[in-house]
Amino acid sequence: MTIETSRRDFLAASGLVIGLALPMGRAAAAATSGAPFQPNAFVRIAADDSVTVIIKHVEFGQGPSTGLTTILADELDADWAQMRMAFSPANDPLYKNLAFGTMGTGGSTAMANSWMQMRTAGAAARAMLVEAAAKRWGVPAADIKVSKGVVSHGTHHRARFGELAGDAATLPVPTAPKLKTHDQFTLISTDLPKLDTRAKTDGSARFTMDIAVPDMVHSAILHPPAFGATVKTVDDSAARAVAGVVAVKAIPQGVVVYAKDSFAAIKGRGALKVDWDLTKAETRSSDDLFRAYAQAVQAPGKEALKIGDVDAALKGAAKTIDATYFFPFLAHAPMEPLDAVIERQGDRANLYMGSQFQVGETRAVAKALGIPFENMTLKQQFAGGSFGRRAQPGSDFAVEAGTIAANAPSAAVKHVWTRENDIRGGRYRPITVHRLRGGVDAKGDIIGWDQRVAVQPFVATPGDAIDDGMYEGCGPDDYSFANARIGVAKMANGVPTLWWRSVGHTHTAYASEAFLDDLFALSGRDPVAGRLALLKEARAKAVLNRVAEIAKWGGAVPSGRARGVAFHKSFGSYVAQIAEVSKGADGLPKVHKIWCAVDCGTPINPNVIRAQMESGIGYGLGHALYAELVLGEGGRVAQGNFDSYRSLRINEMPAVEVSIIKSTENPTGVGEPGLPPIAPAVANAWRKLTGRSVRRLPFAAEENA
Repeated sequence: MTIETSRRDFLAASGLVIGLALPMGRAAAAATSGAPFQPNAFVRIAADDSVTVIIKHVEFGQGPSTGLTTILADELDADWAQMRMAFSPANDPLYKNLAFGTMGTGGSTAMANSWMQMRTAGAAARAMLVEAAAKRWGVPAADIKVSKGVVSHGTHHRARFGELAGDAATLPVPTAPKLKTHDQFTLISTDLPKLDTRAKTDGSARFTMDIAVPDMVHSAILHPPAFGATVKTVDDSAARAVAGVVAVKAIPQGVVVYAKDSFAAIKGRGALKVDWDLTKAETRSSDDLFRAYAQAVQAPGKEALKIGDVDAALKGAAKTIDATYFFPFLAHAPMEPLDAVIERQGDRANLYMGSQFQVGETRAVAKALGIPFENMTLKQQFAGGSFGRRAQPGSDFAVEAGTIAANAPSAAVKHVWTRENDIRGGRYRPITVHRLRGGVDAKGDIIGWDQRVAVQPFVATPGDAIDDGMYEGCGPDDYSFANARIGVAKMANGVPTLWWRSVGHTHTAYASEAFLDDLFALSGRDPVAGRLALLKEARAKAVLNRVAEIAKWGGAVPSGRARGVAFHKSFGSYVAQIAEVSKGADGLPKVHKIWCAVDCGTPINPNVIRAQMESGIGYGLGHALYAELVLGEGGRVAQGNFDSYRSLRINEMPAVEVSIIKSTENPTGVGEPGLPPIAPAVANAWRKLTGRSVRRLPFAAEENA
């Protein structure tokens, strides 16, 4: 299979083009015959039988190009071997994420928002091909069959898609084509190979790192040492003396060195001498912030949920627990750091980027360059990971890259962050502190649950207003308690934060699931049976039962090991995990195996779902065991690269067994829901093994030694 990503390939093709504009979720369609590529299209069928699906979401390894193509191909009754993909242009009216109202990828919404959109596109194209064949052969359309890219009638008439594309393009496009029932799917829910595997294996897939254009200079930026600091004075004499350096420029984001190659740019940056103005900088340390947050959760906070009378319940409880959980700043650390190539051509410009918010970032670059948005062309690339880092509401990096391009000594510039830029560049998962109080009665039933969260919001809210991203996934969301309360303390600091893979669930799942296990231990309840008795939804109970079944919960466990369980619902999907751990030579949990059960609605591609569960487990486990960003003296970030910001290593990845629940519900997210349960599952196994509850992450933190 091939990956089509260049506009030249688009312009060379002709055939049947189906365009679906979906304002407010309603489809409007148009077709052209023999025309070159139209940007308002989701599917193109060429004379050579190739079927190209236009992908509106960024592809950074999570699989939307394969998933969206699968949905459309199934309704089209295409052969998987004829399927291709191409990235869409930056066009909100046509390609917006229906959950956001603008183009963007995030919140595990790619499949969910496109499910009916891509089905309709595929079904409409199929209906047009069938009608074209019926007219050509003089037979009823109802008697025509389509299978694996072949349209046929009996044994006498047979045509491939490409043969009918020209005729089909002259027909009106059905606005409400008949869709398949679940039992008619032939590709959906099967293990199809990912469309981009071959290209990423043989090196033909292009990332922004691969882009080079004529007369391009390279840039490296020196950011302030503390968040909120600004440039006071710059001595760039040594930097300008570095061979290959062509210019140095102070911009609002820092000091930029332009050079003929990246080595010279980075070397020149290292030679800069900058005096920084720290007047408005955040100079508090992580310890300072933790103390303030821990003090904040002593008060009830802004009430987000109240059920019954928690104070009375806890006062009358037979046994109680009061626990405080600490979560550090975390970087996203994608393997490909933030990067862009901007090529000015008079009053027009090309932007090469693995953009997660295509219209917003293209518009930001256009504004920085002082040209109209309509004069910008986004040349979307594959991206090497994100985990939320590229999903910037203010298009911070695009603004920086655009500003650098506007001040560049050449018409084209390649701006790439170094790993240190990335690790120290902010937009972290915020520091968070939870305080939980819970009580059980004489029978061991949980009768009170009080959860308080101190956290900085991702997006500014007026006054004391809070948003649900600050507390989403707290215990009462999934479990029924007679008396429960959630309180939120809205914190502020100068460190910019951002959505990190699974957003608020990254800390609420840990605090809630670890504390729940402590309460079960207090009352002598089995952790699986105890959860089953409290879970609100049948689908939640089903995944917990499934994971207990595949892990043989309650059975024999190897000597020196223990198992822990956790459940969490996020982004519409239900995930339960069981971890088997022992004590490693370093005194930390050694995780041997993870069993995982997931219900994400209709499983579009089980192969991708398993990969995303494994990915979430590995990413979440590494951060839970080792990772933290520490603000030291003067608010400076202590970590700068993978030597100090520790990630999971390949030999530390546990065996993972994933079981996917069959479902006919609409598909929900898989990019993020695999992460939240892993850390509490390991923590619960660790408590069972050692008798110690880990209440500060990462496990490697000194407090847990």
